[in-house]
Amino acid sequence: SPRRPAAARSRRASLLAMQTAGAGGEADSVAARLETDGVLSGLTAEEARLVCWLASEEMGQAHLFAGWSAAAPDDKRRLLRQVAEMDARYPEDAAGARGLAAYVSHARTLLAESAADLNPFDGYTVSVPRDGERMEVGTASFRADEARGGAMLKDTVFVLVAGGLGERLGFDGIKVALPAETLSGATFLEIYCTALRAIEEREGGRKAPLVIMTSEDTHALTEALLLEHGHYGLQPSQVHLLRQANVPALGSNAAAFVASEEDPFTLLTKPHGHGDVHTLLHGSGLLPAFAAEGRSHVVFFQDTNVLAFKAIPAALGVSERLGLAMNSLAVPRAAGEAAGAICRLQPPAGDGLVMNVEYNQLDALLRSTGGAGDEADGSGYSPYPGNVNTLVVALGPYADALAASGGAMPEFVNPKYADASRSVFKKPTRLECMMQ
Repeated sequence: SPRRPAAARSRRASLLAMQTAGAGGEADSVAARLETDGVLSGLTAEEARLVCWLASEEMGQAHLFAGWSAAAPDDKRRLLRQVAEMDARYPEDAAGARGLAAYVSHARTLLAESAADLNPFDGYTVSVPRDGERMEVGTASFRADEARGGAMLKDTVFVLVAGGLGERLGFDGIKVALPAETLSGATFLEIYCTALRAIEEREGGRKAPLVIMTSEDTHALTEALLLEHGHYGLQPSQVHLLRQANVPALGSNAAAFVASEEDPFTLLTKPHGHGDVHTLLHGSGLLPAFAAEGRSHVVFFQDTNVLAFKAIPAALGVSERLGLAMNSLAVPRAAGEAAGAICRLQPPAGDGLVMNVEYNQLDALLRSTGGAGDEADGSGYSPYPGNVNTLVVALGPYADALAASGGAMPEFVNPKYADASRSVFKKPTRLECMMQ
């Protein structure tokens, strides 16, 4: 993992300064109540300030301290260390807010909108993107784009988003360790590394950088898999692991953190979504280094999509031919299929945007703008192609965009409600961000 930027390293000090100076009379009242209840017993002054901040109206996490009067100080410190770490790693947003205070604030806003069943695209009009390119495998134009993109592979950075476990697939391990084919038993990660080695052989030995975004669940296992297999023939120096931090799980519309049922001094956490790959790349310092090496493009691909490498060369060629700063690889999509769709959204004012719309929002969005919904056209497929989260971006404009935003990505929330009141969750939720 990259060394934490100076801004992140100083975040803890900023947090404590805010707790001390910004809360005023409320802080004194909260501290007095917690002291009387024995919650602060055995804690240092700094740790006590952190507890008071969490119990404040701003944070609303006083429920976490039930039973703390009889708890051992070391148990209390386990939860506080976890909170401090997540506070330090949560990225700064576009308004300059940072840490868990920003996370709670964002969550309350988004959960209120979700509870009110507000459409985030209200007032937008939806259309089929017309400025894309349909690639037909085997045609002369496909071969020309493939050849053009093939020549660009030596200057391309490959980013694998690999934060997932294989539980839903019945596999007790990380998804990149799953066998990608039955004949050889080669894993997904092996297939990807083999493809990069083939690029190196084709291009006279120039190393193809591989960046892997892991999660707290997959980081150690991914490291171990690479070490066990000698990085599948790649040089360790060309493989960069960036670990994504988890965020607190949320148990209510008030953004209440959730403690583990097995251990009340450990918070339940969940990954923050694929969009963290941009935040991590921005903070890693890798992008300027890649630019200095003469790299021109970055390709993002997913942990269990070996077919992406069949199309990446042609997609690179299309990006070069059309001068695209960003290109999203898509596939034919059946109407109503549970896959995100690439659409053009036009707000009531301002510029439109070609982007992914999640399948659970698409049909209602189309009908709200007077359309017939997500229905098949003459091809037998939906006119809105399916998003496969394989992105091709030009490195220069990408780095500039991250510099302007600080690497922050817009968040969303998707709670599963227990009833029509939309006030109780079936299970804890969390804020997420998408990579596109």
